Amino acid sequence: MTRQTNQKVRIPLFPLYSEVRYLLNIWQNVSKQAVSAMMRSIRDQTGTPQNPVDWTNPDEWIATRLDGEHQQLAQRIWNESDKKVNPRYVYGAYLFINTYALLEISPEGAYQLTDIGRDFIEENPATIKVLDEAEGILQILQILSIHSPAKRGDLLPEWEEFLQEYSKYHAQGAMSDTLSRRMTNIVERGLASKKGNTYTITDMGVHYTSGMASDKIQDSQRSALSAIKIHNDKQSTALRDKLTVMDPYRFEMLVKDLLDAMDYEDVVVTKQSGDKGVDVVGNYQFGITQIKEVVQVKRQKASVGRPILDQLRGALPYHQAIRGTIITLGKFAQGCKDAALFQGAAPITLIDGDKLIELLLKHEIGVKKHQRTLLEIDDTYFSEPDENVKKDTE
Repeated sequence: MTRQTNQKVRIPLFPLYSEVRYLLNIWQNVSKQAVSAMMRSIRDQTGTPQNPVDWTNPDEWIATRLDGEHQQLAQRIWNESDKKVNPRYVYGAYLFINTYALLEISPEGAYQLTDIGRDFIEENPATIKVLDEAEGILQILQILSIHSPAKRGDLLPEWEEFLQEYSKYHAQGAMSDTLSRRMTNIVERGLASKKGNTYTITDMGVHYTSGMASDKIQDSQRSALSAIKIHNDKQSTALRDKLTVMDPYRFEMLVKDLLDAMDYEDVVVTKQSGDKGVDVVGNYQFGITQIKEVVQVKRQKASVGRPILDQLRGALPYHQAIRGTIITLGKFAQGCKDAALFQGAAPITLIDGDKLIELLLKHEIGVKKHQRTLLEIDDTYFSEPDENVKKDTE
């Protein structure tokens, strides 16, 4: 028996759903030709590497680069979306709207809302879920529910495997871009949260993901995913509590273990005196260049201020290092953040408590990951017509 699959993930420049809703309302009674002509007029203005075209401020460029109907339509998009939809970047939404027939052409030649388009504007759950499944949103949430919290790169291998089977996207860059754009959509809708480069599935996302299963197993899958999230959240809190009461020198050793796991070389914890405020030193390979980095560790909940940063920066020549890092369980004062990348000064990386926990979890320092498999019936395997089964057995 040959397994048949339907193509999914059809939209390359996947849009935010909020932008699609704005455009559905704005493009009603506008011809498809007028929309495509406006986009073409904008796209033709490419500029050069020496003199690139800046599209960041539609208030400036709409009036100077467009005219006539193109200018009027672009201005409508910008104004009627409360200046949230830049007319330069509507092609992804245009593809989405036409691919899934959210608008159709009336006998008079103008766009008009379809039933599915109306359902989309009204955020009908059944309609949105159909579109999400077609574009891989539900698959991404399922992957994230297992790995959360995770960076996009942690999700990419399983996403690529999904694309290889269900889509036309097989190039590395294209697969990565499809994931990036869909993650932006997911975060905007509150199905996941993003802090720095790390994504965490929300309770809303867990509940929504469980809908991938059939009605008979939705409750059990929701319970399983919720239990994993609750357990991991508790373990993250417990890890932070343990770090808070750790012996300071043992805490420095933990940072050494983290740097070792992050592929630093020759990592050593300095002596507890005479180190000019430096606690850990290591080397890191950037291409063909190896640089030395010094780290100051602050096992404290209070905010770290600029004097500590200035002390570390002043210690760089002593250790023949060109950059430094401060790691703390607490936060950083604004003055410290402002000075970290001061122009002309050696760069200092700031790792606060939340980022430290993220790195420890990612590199499994102080935690152990237990892999568990969540089984689910493959309905597509059992969906072949009876007559095909009979032919195979005859």
